[in-house]
Amino acid sequence: MSTIAIHKVRQTLDILHSDAKNDYKRMGKGVLKAIFRPLQPNDFKDAYLPISREQGEDISKLIIENNLKNVVEFGTSFGISTIYLANAVRTTGGKVITTELIESKALQAKQNIDAAGLKEYIEIRIGDAMETLKSFSEPIDFLLLDGWKDLYVPLIQLLEPQFHKGTLIYADNMDMPGTQQYASYVLLKKEAYHTQSLHHGKAFLSEFL
Repeated sequence: MSTIAIHKVRQTLDILHSDAKNDYKRMGKGVLKAIFRPLQPNDFKDAYLPISREQGEDISKLIIENNLKNVVEFGTSFGISTIYLANAVRTTGGKVITTELIESKALQAKQNIDAAGLKEYIEIRIGDAMETLKSFSEPIDFLLLDGWKDLYVPLIQLLEPQFHKGTLIYADNMDMPGTQQYASYVLLKKEAYHTQSLHHGKAFLSEFL
């Protein structure tokens, strides 16, 4: 990988991580909108809700060290996690299929991914992931779950037929309300998954057996 390519990725990630530090303001506005109703994904259309730099680097290592190629992501947002994924599969010769419900976020993510020089490694599918991934029929080596928490279980069930021995599933925000059902699912299905907690309980990494 050239020095210019590395610089593009680092520079883009630095800018995005720096801007994401203001998420508490954006999230506050979203929560205020939902005082009299349940929270909705669109309440956070201006928020990154990103993985941390440490998580991104660890995910990249997992992909490179295990030579994983076919990567699926639930929850593109503004593209921080997608950039880490794509930069890793650039090394392994793979591709990322990522999904984003909110069109404005997906369009901004495309710009950020292009700035990082990684657009050839990524396909963004816009819309409800249960629909955009419904007909997905390729083997999955790595799945990142980082979207709306109520969909973690339905989505993993939808994609399970495409898992193989050694498929890795990384679920973020496991320390947040709404992920208990997913935790129960992967922890109780011991015949199918070996699961460990990472980053002080913030994430679960499951290996399909």
